[in-house]
Amino acid sequence: MLRNILSCLQTGFTEPVRDILWGHIYLTPAMAALTKSGPFMRLHRIMQLGPSFCVYPGATHTRASHSIGVYHLARRLLICLVEQGAEGLSREGVFSFLCAALLHDLGHFPFTHSLKELPLLSHEELTAKIILCEPVKSLVAKSGGDPQFTAAIINDEKSADHGRETELLFYRRLLSGTLDPDKLDYLNRDARCCGVPYGAQDVDFILSCLRPHPERGADILEKGITSIESILFSKYLMYRTVYWHRYVRSATAMIKNAVLAALESGSLRPKDLYNLDDQEFFTLVKDPAIQSVRDGRLFVPVAEFPFDEKTHGPLLDIGRRTMHEKDLAAFLSAETGKIKAGQLIIDIPEPISFESGLYISDEKCFFPESSSAFKKEMVGAMVKSLRIVRVFINPSCLQKPAGKRILKITQKWLQLIV
Repeated sequence: MLRNILSCLQTGFTEPVRDILWGHIYLTPAMAALTKSGPFMRLHRIMQLGPSFCVYPGATHTRASHSIGVYHLARRLLICLVEQGAEGLSREGVFSFLCAALLHDLGHFPFTHSLKELPLLSHEELTAKIILCEPVKSLVAKSGGDPQFTAAIINDEKSADHGRETELLFYRRLLSGTLDPDKLDYLNRDARCCGVPYGAQDVDFILSCLRPHPERGADILEKGITSIESILFSKYLMYRTVYWHRYVRSATAMIKNAVLAALESGSLRPKDLYNLDDQEFFTLVKDPAIQSVRDGRLFVPVAEFPFDEKTHGPLLDIGRRTMHEKDLAAFLSAETGKIKAGQLIIDIPEPISFESGLYISDEKCFFPESSSAFKKEMVGAMVKSLRIVRVFINPSCLQKPAGKRILKITQKWLQLIV
């Protein structure tokens, strides 16, 4: 049986795609047809890192190139695990998994995670809906996969047919975890395109250290601990320098506030935002802040604080945060010049996790309890250092140098709202 599964992973992949990161990537003719479908072609028009181009000019790679890279690594991962004795896999399940890797971002919003905090359906749920509709549904079936099973791998709110739960869990663990193909691609690809040295991972060595497990997906040998450490630290550095760079956060917050205002006013409905590409988003959302982001005219950071649940808790509800922004703007105006409503934004990054639940097979423990230096306390400290609350202001509203006064005034205001 394993020989048959390995054969189906190695035979018929005749359609090459030339990739900047992985070289030649091979698809079956049916999977190549998936990449030419309308829903997948839309991903060519969505930049992987959204407004990060405002800081890193090279950050113009797309969700499409990333998705093909994830598919490539998913296939390599599965081949390695089958060679190591992965059991209970079906031919249909294997091709459903490869389709899930290729299509996992079909429902993604434009401008990366700028809309993540808003009252919208998750991109996983939207992806599942697209997979279960034509033309993607038929194309997945022609690729050898089951559209329902493919959708269930991506959206964990969907279940598998009776008797296939174990195989479904196995694929879900592979597609989303510490060493998943999504993370291995985006860390390498984003670092390459942004020109920073932090994201490069030794993928060949990582794959050689993995061993299949029916419930956990994959375990890793002790010699691969350094690879997990590299991924965790790379993710930390990429968040610190790229994903949550203060001006990327400024652009993200500007977009988020503009869309939230449109949703609350009724000029925009949630369903209007689904299945848009970047250009369509710019055309649809008529707000000066959106145009400012497009033109690279960003609000400037005037105050920064490490996130504290007690102090910043009242600001966590994005719906109420707008009220607090108006209050703070009025509070600051007397000292720093007239700050109009909508010209000040309070930004709080969403909670972030550093998945470190891999099981070290020869040490017989999970990663945080292993010989690694990355204990729970250290990972927690990394997460805490990244979550910075910032106040951004339109620079045109600052009539005189603000300096440290804004920081002190904001600190005083925060004490009043606790």
